[in-house]
Amino acid sequence: MARAIERIERDIAALKEAIRAIALELQTAYTSYLNSLGLGVRKQLILASYHLCTQGYPENFLHLSLNQRQQLQQAIRKLGQLAAEDLLTCIKSEEAGGDEGDEGDEGDEGVRSSSSSLFLETSNSQYLTADTCDPIELAKWQQNLEEVMQEILKKLSHDANLLLQKAGVLPKKLPEPILAAAAAASEASAEVMPGPPNLLNLVVEIENEQQSEDSGLTQIMAINLRLGEIEFADVTLSSERRQIRSILVQLNKLGREYQKRHRERAIAEAEAAWRASWFED
Repeated sequence: MARAIERIERDIAALKEAIRAIALELQTAYTSYLNSLGLGVRKQLILASYHLCTQGYPENFLHLSLNQRQQLQQAIRKLGQLAAEDLLTCIKSEEAGGDEGDEGDEGDEGVRSSSSSLFLETSNSQYLTADTCDPIELAKWQQNLEEVMQEILKKLSHDANLLLQKAGVLPKKLPEPILAAAAAASEASAEVMPGPPNLLNLVVEIENEQQSEDSGLTQIMAINLRLGEIEFADVTLSSERRQIRSILVQLNKLGREYQKRHRERAIAEAEAAWRASWFED
């Protein structure tokens, strides 16, 4: 039985090494992906702003002076640049010492739980960490990273719409709840939406504040950057996403084997413990 437990331990150690290799591969793939995504976000933000100003609200845009248009365009480019920087800084890797089994302490400096850990930095500088030996923690880390990416796109869309509203291109009173609900429904859909990409195009009923009988249907267009549409428009980004999916398939396979071996070890140890404590009356 002792030899069986030793064999299981060797299998688990080998799986840990394989998972560490997958973690490094995943980190490298995401670093490349986020760099490409930053470029794609900047491009798609400019294109969406162009469509909104020239097709959504051309009259409002024409009311701006040349200087106002240039300031607006510069501010849009700056927003895209800042978002690209946020995407690049939301993932980092640090070499840290310590025993492989140590869980470490969580704080501003991050968690150092193994010889190589992945770090995720959100917009408020909080750190999330993945133990690169544990496939479950690594999967959680990946999911958290995806959520942060979505939040960056959501915030960028909101900031861009606010900028266009302050410039006088978008209507002064945007129905925020409607926009939020439509954006959530759009993001939940895996389909590419018709019309210009990364834009919400809605027809809503807005009631006049003075006389309810003056209420009517109003078309509203707003920026809504969608990860799927940004990837669809970029061959490099789509290829890098496929690579990430392929790595995750390998991780899931190793994860299942890892859990199986841990179960086998627990059973073997329990059987050994039973025999060690058993005695005949």
